[in-house]
Amino acid sequence: MGMQAITAEKLNEWVVGKKDFFIFDVRNVKDFEDWKVEGENIQYLNIPYFELIDGVEEVVDQLPREKDIVVICAKEGSSVMVAEMLSDAGFNVSYLSGGMKSWSEYLYPVEVYKDEDIKVLQFIRVGKGCLSYMVLSENEALVVDPSRFTDRYTAIAEKENVRITHIVDSHLHADHLSGGKQLADLTGAKYYLMKSEGAAFDFEALEQHDRIEFENITLEVLAVKTPGHTPGSVSFFVNNKLLFSGDTIFVNGLGRPDLGGKAAEWAKDLYDTVYSKVSLIADDVFVLPGHYASFDGEVNPAGFIGSQLGLIRQQNEIMEGKTVDEFVEHVAQSASSDTPPNFEDIVAINRGVKAVTADEAMELEIGPNRCAVHHTH
Repeated sequence: MGMQAITAEKLNEWVVGKKDFFIFDVRNVKDFEDWKVEGENIQYLNIPYFELIDGVEEVVDQLPREKDIVVICAKEGSSVMVAEMLSDAGFNVSYLSGGMKSWSEYLYPVEVYKDEDIKVLQFIRVGKGCLSYMVLSENEALVVDPSRFTDRYTAIAEKENVRITHIVDSHLHADHLSGGKQLADLTGAKYYLMKSEGAAFDFEALEQHDRIEFENITLEVLAVKTPGHTPGSVSFFVNNKLLFSGDTIFVNGLGRPDLGGKAAEWAKDLYDTVYSKVSLIADDVFVLPGHYASFDGEVNPAGFIGSQLGLIRQQNEIMEGKTVDEFVEHVAQSASSDTPPNFEDIVAINRGVKAVTADEAMELEIGPNRCAVHHTH
């Protein structure tokens, strides 16, 4: 039947388009259970490739002959071997080019908002559940929570004929490496971060910039301790219309306040943020978060992740009418003990106190995002 490679980009088109296909994942069971390509119509079989070295005869009856099959492994090699055997056995089969490494690194832009003053692009890193943004206005652009793939942002800036002049990180990320400092060095943009996050390099302290204004953009910093995982998490309110909520508010939940080992204390700060700051923001403001957990459940019909604040409030009963004790107890119970893998190394690199090679960066980031606490009922 033939065998071919499928790129992460093409596989994502299948996922977003809800194509009915079959994934044969040949990584070990723990890795598969921990993190996989997810989508609405996908069926799975997971058998480690070392059980298939002598042939696929014993598994062929578990695979559909009428569907497209994609074989996936960590970095590609094993999936090529298995795909070749399945092709010889008469299956219509592809292997994921670059394996889960390429899935982890794939991100793509979607336009989420446009008016006479600004245009906003969301960069969806589908394998990690990480979101970053570019806000364009006239000849300048602001980047929010950039990933380490700085070329993706500079390429769009060139295409749109804008200069990246401002870069903001909502906090020191625990599950992925920030590209903020590197992008600032490349473009000459100002890079903003909360001083309380403890970064070891030069940056503009958000404590000194409660407003950032340029072209037709006014960005307000909700810069109290709005902890997702860190003492200095912030949200950014743009033109009173869009709330870039970092890891404070998600479409289906709130940021987890337990990664610093101070769940109860930080949950109180989160309560103050939600009840004294976010509660004052109008229902029709659009929330654009820093992460999402499920592409199926959170992507809206326009193809991006975000929702009106009023709808999020309705879905998350924890955001209204609770006492501080009720809130803290609920958040503490919801916080997963499953911390992001390598998060201490990742935070150290993002603080600028540890260096990393490209290969090490890739290895550190492999795996799912575990930054949300879900409160949807």
